[in-house]
Amino acid sequence: MNWVCSNLQVRRIGAATVVAVTVGLSSMPASAFIVFDPRNYAENLLSASRALEQINNQITSLQNEAQMLINQAKNLTALPTSLLGQIEGNFSEMKSLLGEANKLAYSVQDIESQFESTYQQFGSDLSNQQLVDGARERWQISVSAFEHSLKAGAVAVDNVAGTQQQTSSLVNASQSAVGVLQATQAGNQLLAVQAKQVADLTAMLAAQGRAAALQEARQAAAQEQAREQFSRFMTGSNYSPSSVKMFHD
Repeated sequence: MNWVCSNLQVRRIGAATVVAVTVGLSSMPASAFIVFDPRNYAENLLSASRALEQINNQITSLQNEAQMLINQAKNLTALPTSLLGQIEGNFSEMKSLLGEANKLAYSVQDIESQFESTYQQFGSDLSNQQLVDGARERWQISVSAFEHSLKAGAVAVDNVAGTQQQTSSLVNASQSAVGVLQATQAGNQLLAVQAKQVADLTAMLAAQGRAAALQEARQAAAQEQAREQFSRFMTGSNYSPSSVKMFHD
């Protein structure tokens, strides 16, 4: 009897559960059911992949632009080393020395006028004392020219050590240049150093050539003056013996 009652209760519970589930399913909206569409899923996945690829391309493009801007900034960076002041100072030193040349200097007009009056005037209208004074003046000019030549050579030699240091500094700056501008500026300064070396050599050669030319001119003038004085001695005109002192005590 008890078994029959228990079985009947189980059936009632099962029937009630079935009814409840049926009612619940019938009350749910149609959209609550999930339907998987493989084709739509594949298309969505492909679209997402393409969008991700575009984003990666944009990131790469921005990185390239940023690197380009960095390189441009490096190329526009100025060279921190500048030796132009020292180079200009060396130029000024040699130029000042060349301006110290006495008498027959480096001016074409001055050379023409002074050379004519000092090295080419031995006429009969000049007295013996004037001839002697002219010879002394030419000797003094030659001595001054040789001294000037020695000074020019000394300045050129003194600049060698500075030129070596400047060249070394600029070469190191060129090798460590971070951009085109720095390398160009270092190269330009190296050219300036070379120009200074050429200028020193030019000045030294000019001073030596000037001294040699004045010495040769003095010798030629001495020969011409000797002929004039010998002619006066032989003819007995405008000649009077006198003591000559060529060197100072």
